[in-house]
Amino acid sequence: MNYLALDASTEACSVALQVNGKKFSRYELCPQSHSLHLLPMIDAVLGEANIKLAELDGLIFGQGPGSFTGVRIGVGVAQGLAFSADLPVVGVSSLQAMAQQAYIEHGEKQVLAAIDARMSEVYNGYFVLDQDEVMQAQQAEAVTPPEQLKEHLSSVLTAPFYAVGTGWDEYSEKLSEKSSGGLSALKKNEGSPEILFPSAQAMLAIGKIKLAQGQGVSAENAQPVYVRDTVSWKKLPGK
Repeated sequence: MNYLALDASTEACSVALQVNGKKFSRYELCPQSHSLHLLPMIDAVLGEANIKLAELDGLIFGQGPGSFTGVRIGVGVAQGLAFSADLPVVGVSSLQAMAQQAYIEHGEKQVLAAIDARMSEVYNGYFVLDQDEVMQAQQAEAVTPPEQLKEHLSSVLTAPFYAVGTGWDEYSEKLSEKSSGGLSALKKNEGSPEILFPSAQAMLAIGKIKLAQGQGVSAENAQPVYVRDTVSWKKLPGK
């Protein structure tokens, strides 16, 4: 089966293509310019594989959480491509994708993903490998102040876990042993996480299983997952 995965949910923009067992991919850090890079990257992998969009069996997209604008760009592109080629689509969590990447690259089976969500919060999820070698969330993904993260995950979190995501660097002090009751002390990896952003390659690994299980939907039913549904705006002085 031939599948295309794409993601623009964070500062990273990436695509991955599986054709006849071979994989082709592109990955680039391009904050605030995803709309300029995503389609050319897709064209590049399709050209490299010498395949047309209509020859694919399904499309996988990064559904978030992450940048509101980036998530919308990714979903919009996925819908447009799926409409044009009549392809089923399936969304994959950006947090789950980072956890899956930790398993693919390092063999990690318990992963805590935390992405900087701005406004002194992190998007977070705790994932454990299942029998199909897919990372599965142990409770609903959420947006949480970093100093409350250990308490939020207390019912499912086991140590040691592998940490991924930008939240660990952005809120290192608030996630420290002193301020969060030992959360950082439970980490398996020290210092800055090697995996900071999701990748389409990891989404491909998850999405192709979901499509094979019949979880694909039509383009109009492709939906983002923001986790945070509202944004608080600070009023400017004099406004």
